[in-house]
Amino acid sequence: MNRIPKAEKAYKNPDFLNSKNARSIRIQSEYFEPYHRFKHYNVKATIVFFGSARILSMEEAKLKLSRAQTIFDKSNNGENQDRLTGAEAAVKMAKYYEDSVELARRFTEWTIDEKTKKQKYYICSGGGPGIMEAANKGARRAGGKSIGLNISLPMEQYPNQFISEELNFEFHYFFMRKYWFLYLAKGLVVFPGGFGTMDEMMETLTLIQTRKIQKKLPILVYGSEYWREVINLEAMQKWGTIHKKDLELFTFVDSVDDAFNFLKEKLPR
Repeated sequence: MNRIPKAEKAYKNPDFLNSKNARSIRIQSEYFEPYHRFKHYNVKATIVFFGSARILSMEEAKLKLSRAQTIFDKSNNGENQDRLTGAEAAVKMAKYYEDSVELARRFTEWTIDEKTKKQKYYICSGGGPGIMEAANKGARRAGGKSIGLNISLPMEQYPNQFISEELNFEFHYFFMRKYWFLYLAKGLVVFPGGFGTMDEMMETLTLIQTRKIQKKLPILVYGSEYWREVINLEAMQKWGTIHKKDLELFTFVDSVDDAFNFLKEKLPR
């Protein structure tokens, strides 16, 4: 008598798990898997670094400028002028990469207990290049562990090499990634960035403004020259779209010393 082979269990069926009918299961997975991993490694508090994936290290930016200058010298045309201008801007922005490395290093060094070597606060980034890489690099230099919350994108963003392997995450859903940015966060440092950085910053400010986040969450906006040109928040208050007190939800800083001292004052050791 021939027996019908056993059907595959539903939780082992990749066609089902990747279908729209299992979307709720995938969303729950992006909640429960990080939840249990953070619990396993005793991660309870993070300092989140937001910022552009496109900002280069000073070494990379200077190399880019050198190449652009060589090309421009050989052929002075509009396209090469744009390339040179972009390379000059990259060198200026590279300051923020180096500042991110140093701030993450100093903060991680400060948070590691000298006797037990336990780490209370963990640097958390979006896991990719640019400012994200710089933050993870700084934590690594201090001998600490750090978190990378990566996201799958059409143009693949790969995890940077400085994330602690056991705290390297990959998300499909932006809203679940944002949840984990903020759920454990005790402080945010927002470096210059583009649409993604502005989205993360503005959503956080909205959640605090509307009291969906009620915990104390100091927000440092790093680089007033950049941010005051890109977003005129004072104008929003002037035109009545935000309250004057909303401008107190964040603090501008322009140096590693100011950012580090601010965090030390606002966070319990």
